[in-house]
Amino acid sequence: MKLDDLFIQDPPRLGNTWRGDVLFRDLLAGYLPLETLSAIESQLDALGELAGGALYELQLLDLPNEPKLTQYDAWGRRIDRIELTAVWQRARRVAAEFGILAAGYDERYGADARLHEFALAYLFLPSTDIYGCPLAMSDGALAVLRHTGNQMLRRRAEPRLMSRDPEACWTSGQWMTETTGGSDVGGTETVARQDAQGLWRLYGRKWFTSAATSEMALTLARPEGAPAGSAGLALFYLEPHDRAGRLNHIEILRLKDKLGTRKLPTAELWLDGVPAEPVAGLDRGVPNIAPMLTLTRTWNAVTAAALLARGVLLAADYAPRRSAFGAPLAALPLHRATLGALHARCAATLHLAFTQVALLGRAEHGTSGEAVLRLVTPIAKLATARDAVAGLSEVVESFGGAGYLEDTGLPQLLRDAQVLTIWEGTTNVLALDLLRALGQVGGLKVLHDWLAERLARIPAKPEWCGRLSAAATAWQQWFDAEHDAGRQSGARHLALAQARMIQAVALLEQAAATPARAGFYRAVAERLARHLEPDDRLDEIPVLDSAAGGPAAQ
Repeated sequence: MKLDDLFIQDPPRLGNTWRGDVLFRDLLAGYLPLETLSAIESQLDALGELAGGALYELQLLDLPNEPKLTQYDAWGRRIDRIELTAVWQRARRVAAEFGILAAGYDERYGADARLHEFALAYLFLPSTDIYGCPLAMSDGALAVLRHTGNQMLRRRAEPRLMSRDPEACWTSGQWMTETTGGSDVGGTETVARQDAQGLWRLYGRKWFTSAATSEMALTLARPEGAPAGSAGLALFYLEPHDRAGRLNHIEILRLKDKLGTRKLPTAELWLDGVPAEPVAGLDRGVPNIAPMLTLTRTWNAVTAAALLARGVLLAADYAPRRSAFGAPLAALPLHRATLGALHARCAATLHLAFTQVALLGRAEHGTSGEAVLRLVTPIAKLATARDAVAGLSEVVESFGGAGYLEDTGLPQLLRDAQVLTIWEGTTNVLALDLLRALGQVGGLKVLHDWLAERLARIPAKPEWCGRLSAAATAWQQWFDAEHDAGRQSGARHLALAQARMIQAVALLEQAAATPARAGFYRAVAERLARHLEPDDRLDEIPVLDSAAGGPAAQ
């Protein structure tokens, strides 16, 4: 027998990811008016063809490559030049040509513009190695500049951020994280000082700055003499490069060596007098940047749904190609059950992410309240991220040994998804943010009334829907009875239970809108509704005291 005669496994294939993603097509048909969907469908089809074709092929060829930092030229001059990978260079052009960011601000579609934007993003993201990160921060920067009303900075940045010209478009960075903390920005050590000419300059170290090649950035700094804590922070705008293209009083200390998102140039920066402009005065920096967090958390949720969907599409295509125990995997009952569970998780994650997108668009156009958006934002980001990691772990396993090989691209999906549980707030940070939001908007009743209204409009509801209202009542009672410490320890379970309730209602709505697959959507919704009430929580397990070797003293 010759080596060439041995069996060679056929790899999974994608094809057009718009045409091949039935769950996503169902969702948009349910969310968008027919005339809007008809108007944008050719663009979705073109991007789906590119994402599952030439862009995916380039992504696989580019797998071994990472950004490269050259700090000095041959003669010892400090240059700090970052060379991006081929996929990122191509992704920059595609994002501009398809007008992904511009779509979110297209007044022709009103509140549905965000659905158009994130539909494009959903198709684009899995083939571009987390190029969604600079897009997310750019989208957030647009929202911040509009919210703060700084017309000078809007005129400067907005046309470039929304440009459809790859040669003219900008992206924005978000320079927040320092060694003192990630989500806890109150310890920010970056100082803002005015020079002799009255120009503000920033000094300090930014420990974790993603998309370090962006043409602008928004960052927090403490004006000299301002009080300690978050109350003393101001929001600043800066452009990292001077007119000659050199870094302007900035040094790139290193690129971070990360578990995943390795194509994303995440850098540690030293700011040594970089010129900056206050965005909205010299205080209220944290409230002023809040609109960015809403946008970036939305991007995080959609990225989770998109990466999970990519993995499930690959697993589903592979199942009939791979044979084991005398039959294709697709014919084996246990493997079919595994794929069914993956499709269920995929559907639930997709609907939670796009519930967030739809709420964002309606809140921006005044057609729904901001209170529900404020609550759903941390819930959606938290739950979609965790579901993507769990689902992609199952995807990798479904390929057996091939799923563990780097050159298949499958391990990268799982590693990249892991950042989604961390960026813009860990699970615990988001759970605590939900508690804070509940205190701001009027409690769980706001969320539960919104869900009850949606549920009431669904025709021919299954009998088990009573579990949803029972769970809402039980959580309200739990919340009212608990003290602050009890609410904090149960906050994760609270947030995840609310996520499952939102998903169940959304999937029932989809079942009503899609008779051909109503049985699937109802079955997934029922599964989500089985374990919603506040019992059997992990926070009731005592913490081990490692020094004593037993449960910590209570």
